[in-house]
Amino acid sequence: MSLTINYPHLTRDEPGAVRIGRTRYKVIHLAAEHYHYGWSAEELMRQHPDLRPEHVYAALTYFYDHYDELVQLMTSQTTQVNDLREQQTLTRAELLARKKST
Repeated sequence: MSLTINYPHLTRDEPGAVRIGRTRYKVIHLAAEHYHYGWSAEELMRQHPDLRPEHVYAALTYFYDHYDELVQLMTSQTTQVNDLREQQTLTRAELLARKKST
């Protein structure tokens, strides 16, 4: 499915993620950098020099058009990561010691 009519620089891939054109970038990644780090469109372009201005602005437009949904998704992903970290039984020091012994 294509988002050409509303977002000409964005596409939806098979699993349903909204991507920036034919790049490897998902809109959620740029949205997260903008939301969590406070990066402006200009900073996003500095951090991702392979993206064109219209790609970054399209991603931010999509983010603000779907703000609640994407913030909820980011929160859910953060919760999942934190849950996985809590399930980790070995500390970093223990993992490094294990690596040295092999």
